[in-house]
Amino acid sequence: MPPSLPSTQLDALVSFLSRQPSGAAVDAIHQSLKPLPPRRSVQRWLALLVAQGRIVPVGEGRGRRYLVAAMPLPAAPAAERWAVAELPAEYDRIRLSPAARQTQKIVLLPLNRRKPVGYVFSFLDGYRPNVSAYLSPALRKKLAALGRTTGEALPAGTHLHQVMDRLLIDLSWNSSRLEGNTYSLLETQRLLEAGEAAVGRAAHETQMILNHKAAIELLAEHASAIGFNRYTLCNLHALLSENLLPEAAAGGRLRTHAVGIGASVYHPPEASSLIEEYFDQILATAAAIHDPFEQAFFAMVQLPYLQPFEDVNKRVSRLAANIPLVQRNLGPLSFVDVPQADYTHAILGVYELNRVDYLRDVFEWAYERSCARYAAVRQVLGEPDAFRLRHRDRLKQVVGDVVRQGWDKPAASAFIRREAAKLPEPSERAHFATLAETELTSLHEGNFARYRVRPAEFTAWQKTWR
Repeated sequence: MPPSLPSTQLDALVSFLSRQPSGAAVDAIHQSLKPLPPRRSVQRWLALLVAQGRIVPVGEGRGRRYLVAAMPLPAAPAAERWAVAELPAEYDRIRLSPAARQTQKIVLLPLNRRKPVGYVFSFLDGYRPNVSAYLSPALRKKLAALGRTTGEALPAGTHLHQVMDRLLIDLSWNSSRLEGNTYSLLETQRLLEAGEAAVGRAAHETQMILNHKAAIELLAEHASAIGFNRYTLCNLHALLSENLLPEAAAGGRLRTHAVGIGASVYHPPEASSLIEEYFDQILATAAAIHDPFEQAFFAMVQLPYLQPFEDVNKRVSRLAANIPLVQRNLGPLSFVDVPQADYTHAILGVYELNRVDYLRDVFEWAYERSCARYAAVRQVLGEPDAFRLRHRDRLKQVVGDVVRQGWDKPAASAFIRREAAKLPEPSERAHFATLAETELTSLHEGNFARYRVRPAEFTAWQKTWR
């Protein structure tokens, strides 16, 4: 780096980024400088600014952007040491409480200004189900009103099935986006509906989205059986981490070695015996909580904090937060429009300070946005068909069997009549057969997975369906 340029150019970079509310990528930053310097010089200057704590990188690879963060501060009295520069406009999108803003200021300080910390066992030990609460009664009441989908007692997962097509795309994309995935929403939709990977995207990004789809389908297909137990959490991890970990056997298995947290001064526990013990304690505590929203938020706080798995812990916590919502037919949480920076910094507040205020504000805002999205979907779809709901498992089994067996229309029709005849109520048999035939004729590449049909089975069946 030429000795006469760094100070001027570094200030120019920060000045440009301060005018970019959503941050900017390397190419845009490079083009903003006149005369145009070598691109490698810009990359070195950005690395230096990150090391100084003046800017913050968000995302990975081609999707990485840079935001203005905390400016270097002169010495100040203890009460004023947390003051930082104004944040980009992006941060105004979520309504933050004064306590959350204080947390935000602390975690945006340079790493060398933040005190290294380890796992605080009392953070979990001090929580008492249905006595302690991260969410106030007023907030829980508000979220319950937002999430209510029906006044009827329906089987677990009914609402999730109703909005499944939309949720698969929304939650897969938004949860992946929060990890720095650069797929667009439309590219995600194309991948999930047509199986076409986006050109120019990394293979691990494609895998991440497909893994989310599989994990969401687990929640939907086993809505009555899932819960805060090892079966659910470990299988969620196995699905979300498939083909993304160095060791395949690490999927669904608690870690036995140390892990680090990037851009944080927090060090998770290392002893495998403690990880086992506290993982079980988290599950037992979550299962004992009565309120579904307190359960959901507890999972979002405590699971990433322990880091029980080698990687993919935050993704597991976001899917696990939906468990109590699915079981009670409440609106799902898909993290629609949640800024990546806000989520990341809110999690840092938990890691480094054991403060949940910032993450609580993100959770409330995200749930409001998600409920608004799926209320609109329900309005378009109308109320679910009660007969279809009552026989949905049998319908899925019958339709799936036809495809898996590769039957043509005559064979399928005969099979459906035989299955309909098994219904105990004679008046329902004709309607059941009609529904099964209608669902068969409505199968396409974007919806066959709901019948537990594999792509190869669907492709083979299409050739015989005549």
